[in-house]
Amino acid sequence: MKVVPEEGVMEKLLVVEDDIGIQKQLKWTLDNYDVVFANDRSLAISSLRRFTPRVVTLDLGLPPDEENASEGLATLQEILSLNPSCKVIVITGNDDNQNALKAIKLGAHDFYQKPINDEELTVIINRAFLVSTLESENAKLDAIDCSDTPIIGSSPKMMKVKSMIDKVAPTELTTLLLGESGTGKDLIAREIHRKSSRSDKPFVAINCASIPETLLESELFGYEKGAFTGAQKTTPGKIECADGGTLFLDEIGDMPYSLQAKLLRFLQDKIIERVGGRNQISVDIKIVCATHQNLREMVLEKTFREDLFYRISEIIIDIPPLRERNEDVLTISRTLLNQSADMLSKNFNGFSDEAMNAILSYHWPGNIRELQNKIKSAALMSEAKLISAEDLGLNSNQSTIEFNLKVTRDKAEREAVSKALTYCDGNLSNTAKYLGITRPTLYQLLDKYALKNS
Repeated sequence: MKVVPEEGVMEKLLVVEDDIGIQKQLKWTLDNYDVVFANDRSLAISSLRRFTPRVVTLDLGLPPDEENASEGLATLQEILSLNPSCKVIVITGNDDNQNALKAIKLGAHDFYQKPINDEELTVIINRAFLVSTLESENAKLDAIDCSDTPIIGSSPKMMKVKSMIDKVAPTELTTLLLGESGTGKDLIAREIHRKSSRSDKPFVAINCASIPETLLESELFGYEKGAFTGAQKTTPGKIECADGGTLFLDEIGDMPYSLQAKLLRFLQDKIIERVGGRNQISVDIKIVCATHQNLREMVLEKTFREDLFYRISEIIIDIPPLRERNEDVLTISRTLLNQSADMLSKNFNGFSDEAMNAILSYHWPGNIRELQNKIKSAALMSEAKLISAEDLGLNSNQSTIEFNLKVTRDKAEREAVSKALTYCDGNLSNTAKYLGITRPTLYQLLDKYALKNS
């Protein structure tokens, strides 16, 4: 089955191949796709930026190293750094298993060995588009709806975060979001934008940790035609694309030190110069930054500029980890389960008591992102109306939280009496005084909990 994004619109397919004969063969074979050809690395990257194809076929034997795979593997890495979700099918020589395995380890979706069989390759490409479509649909479960009440939770720490969002959103102050990975920094950045006067303008996000140092500058500031090999046309960067709206610099702690000075100049003047250009371009944007790292320590270690730190931290919002948000985790879990159920066309009645206990007592080192993954997996695999702890894949041996108040009180009461007896060496008079109760009451408690006075 071939996947078409809209009726009458063919999917873009990028074919990176320097052999003219094979290009002609694939042009006729893949007539159900809008095929774009590139015969070297620079043209491949340029086409990737221009067309953003979901699937790419890549011959590893590219010039200037047609006899080996070094140029092809480098192209693969650059494609995935620019578009990690792209499905790259590498095409190798008949006996080139070693480089095929290298490509898979680097993140290639699949590989195909020459000679090319039209039907076989078409099936592989169709399957890659289908996987891409399924992943795109699945990604909808990873984002909490931002249209109405995107930030879920009423714990004291989250109420403070919401209050700070309401106060900072109408201002032009640069905001720094601090929190562990998976706590929802991207969601909060979008909420700041949504509540600002710029909400009808672009929200542009860039992850400073996911783009190689050699490419990050051009991604941020853009580049002029001819600025470097492969720069075949002038291309605006993320900063320019966010003009009038909000720029979200995620994981700014991973920004190379050498690039921090240029970013600081932009933050101060709101003027940029594209790579390879001399014209100054004014940009009007609101800045939100985020990181999971300790920037204060990085400043002391000289790995993050002190002046940049103070410039981006006019307002700091500390986002609590999920384990510090009390019963928010159950509210979020129910919301995510409902979203998963809608996506999968299933009906669930919620979570079992054991599942709720497991959710509350689990440490959640991966925070909301980990919770999302657990619930998505559970919703997909479960055939029951209630999601169980086993469905969630949580350790059934971990300590649980008891919801029944009577059971909780009895447990605490028994433990207190037992510890007091031990502390008083079994002396009942002293034990009763220590507990603040009468001796008859102590006798009743000893009988109730079958505690022996030894």
